[in-house]
Amino acid sequence: MNDMPNLTDAARIPSIERLTAERFTHPPRILLLYGSLRERSYSRFLTLEAERLLRHFGCETRVFHANGLPLPDDAPADHPKVKELRDLAQWSEGMVWTSPERHGAMTGVMKSQIDWIPLSMGAVRPTQGRTLAVMQVSGGSQSFNAVSQMRILGRWMRMITIPNQSSVPKAWKEFDEDGRMKPSALYDRVVDVMEELVKFTLLTREISPHLTDRYSERKESAEELMTRVNEAPTR
Repeated sequence: MNDMPNLTDAARIPSIERLTAERFTHPPRILLLYGSLRERSYSRFLTLEAERLLRHFGCETRVFHANGLPLPDDAPADHPKVKELRDLAQWSEGMVWTSPERHGAMTGVMKSQIDWIPLSMGAVRPTQGRTLAVMQVSGGSQSFNAVSQMRILGRWMRMITIPNQSSVPKAWKEFDEDGRMKPSALYDRVVDVMEELVKFTLLTREISPHLTDRYSERKESAEELMTRVNEAPTR
């Protein structure tokens, strides 16, 4: 007697075999985004420091600079900066998001970049299964509002957000005139975060399609999924 009458043939029993895929040999591909356009931008300095660490740990990196990126829905998707961002999102296997905290939240520059990355491009989800590390800088005392918000967005984008994070208070004191981060416990935390991001990316990048393979979506064909997503009302 079938005691699971609501299940269809799309249901699958998770297996260890699908979690032991053949390992990739190329370096982990990490995209870094930051949320400021200022000439002396501490979120950019922190992002570039993170990039140096990631390269030291063997990663291939790209930093997206949001100068010239239009507001979401204020330009077509084929705008050069939008296309650049979306192409990088598809190229990446992990991401780093770094935002200043402004008025107790991430900046509009940061949010605009995330909003331009769609949940779906046809039947492809460009962020699903990617790893994510979040960091923030503050002008005053330490806060975690921006990283907490970015964690929510990462979950919404179906990303694997690593447990560790970095918040740099009084950022203007933590960087020298050349924009390099000074030695401190705060710098050590950034090292921790980047090291952890690389570990999680190496652990999950080959099997992320299996980790994020959902029963509800297997019931839909690619065409049905694309139709449903594209016909969803915009706000």
